Amino acid sequence: MSRQFFGTDGIRGRTNQGAMTAAIAMKVGQAAGTRFLRGSHRHRVVIGKDTRLSGYMLENAMVAGFTSVGMDVVLLGPMPTPAVALLTRELRADVGVMISASHNPYEDNGIKLFGPDGFKLSDEDELAIEAMLAQDIALAASEEIGRARRIDDARGRYIHAVKRSLPEAVRLDGLKIAVDCANGAAYQVAPSAFWELGAEVVSIGVTPNGKNINAKCGSTHVEALQETVVSSGADIGIALDGDADRLIVVDEKGKTVDGDQIMALIGTQLAARGALRGGGVVATVMSNLGLERYLNGQGLTLERTKVGDRHVLERMRAGGFNVGGEQSGHMILLDHATTGDGTVAALQVLAALVQSGKPASEVLHLFDPVPQLLRNVRFAGGKPLEADRVKAVIAEAEAALNGKGRLVIRASGTEPVIRVMAEGDNAGEVEAAVASICAAVEEAAA
Repeated sequence: MSRQFFGTDGIRGRTNQGAMTAAIAMKVGQAAGTRFLRGSHRHRVVIGKDTRLSGYMLENAMVAGFTSVGMDVVLLGPMPTPAVALLTRELRADVGVMISASHNPYEDNGIKLFGPDGFKLSDEDELAIEAMLAQDIALAASEEIGRARRIDDARGRYIHAVKRSLPEAVRLDGLKIAVDCANGAAYQVAPSAFWELGAEVVSIGVTPNGKNINAKCGSTHVEALQETVVSSGADIGIALDGDADRLIVVDEKGKTVDGDQIMALIGTQLAARGALRGGGVVATVMSNLGLERYLNGQGLTLERTKVGDRHVLERMRAGGFNVGGEQSGHMILLDHATTGDGTVAALQVLAALVQSGKPASEVLHLFDPVPQLLRNVRFAGGKPLEADRVKAVIAEAEAALNGKGRLVIRASGTEPVIRVMAEGDNAGEVEAAVASICAAVEEAAA
């Protein structure tokens, strides 16, 4: 069955258009609720959201959908995606929902679904829900309609869980941290967690107004954090995205540290303690060749998957790994969370910094990445990657990089763009490969 609604990370799109309307959100609630009406107990769903204006609309629509099929609803309000996953398990819920479009602008929104184990839904469950969206769904009898309530201690529960990811002996006293919460879901919990562990916290991106989420802030726009780190004399900067499942770090000099360097640090720290499982780290095809070479030099492996944290997670669970992630900043640490958690990952980085006694610039740059270039080509329709000319140019570029680099060309799963990435030891060859492929794709998409 082809997917009309679910993409690589739930359902996502421009609000009040296509799949992201109140009517569709209500139907998703009905379908997901029906899918998880299993057993004779009173059924429950946990719903969280980020700070987008459209979150109110979609939240209310999903409450209507779930209650109409007999599920009780627990509303968390603005909370990180990993908090929803955590509280789905803690509250013994049958399903969890995060209303967020992650790092996208406020005009977009999305729906992410979690099973009772706190993990994102399987393909089987998503396909079953997708099929139900085109069907009439049986509604609950009048006396079986669900109830909805908000819980007031969700933030405290999540902060407590986050802090437990560190050994009790580790404190952040004497550390000055600049944190950018992207005006998103972690705007209250992340600064509080760092402060409660003893750090001096300088916070930006903590004044959401419904429209400024990810706007020139957060993990995709680190310029403001870089300026704040340098101007405030912070020891380190922490950048999260709109739903706080991504982490990008800035060292004390204002230099950016991406997910590859973070994985290298966390992976080798755990390996040194004998706590790294699976013999290495899981990442995607987008991770830099330098990470692979560095891990190999430490006697560790790098397992690569397709792009998307769900693919990383699937490989981690299948192979018994406990560290995985993406260059973009998704960090999955299965010892502490069932999905990407930027705050938990940040605490592992901060612990390494404290224990080393060295500046962040010395601790966080473990390898030199090889030249890597990524460009996006937007297209209106069709399948430009299937054009003969595009295939020929890609083949030529692969031949030129043979043995000296890699190519990754793919269609985005969340927006109408072709992503063209090349990396290799020769920067000129990398640039030439990307330029030729992008030109061919643009011509085919015209």
